[in-house]
Amino acid sequence: MNVVKQTDKYPTSRHDKTYSIGELSKVFDITPRSIRFYEEQGLLSPARSGQTRIYTNKDKVRLKLILRGKRLGFSLAETRTLFNLYDSHQNSKVQLQAMLEMTKEKRALLIQQLEDINVLMIELDEVESRCQDELEQINK
Repeated sequence: MNVVKQTDKYPTSRHDKTYSIGELSKVFDITPRSIRFYEEQGLLSPARSGQTRIYTNKDKVRLKLILRGKRLGFSLAETRTLFNLYDSHQNSKVQLQAMLEMTKEKRALLIQQLEDINVLMIELDEVESRCQDELEQINK
């Protein structure tokens, strides 16, 4: 990797690991385009050396959290809110409270969706049964 000037975004010692966009895409099995999209959305802000993006361990952790949030059903806006809370508060109390509220909302939504699915399954069972009965009547 090229030597770059020391700034706040760069590692503070030689032993701090940095990553290229290709390395992160392989680690998380996503495309570089996805990583660039998260950057465009303000969720990642890698340092640069010319046109080369230089990702730190903090960027790697954020990407992991973005992907976890996505799996849990959090929007990018919700993830951005959590990152902003984390960046703007010295302790994580505010972030944890926000996360708890968001998880309660997600849980309530999932419970409602599960109930809706159960109702639909019952309706499908009834339709299937009626179709079976009518087919048996036709075949007699």
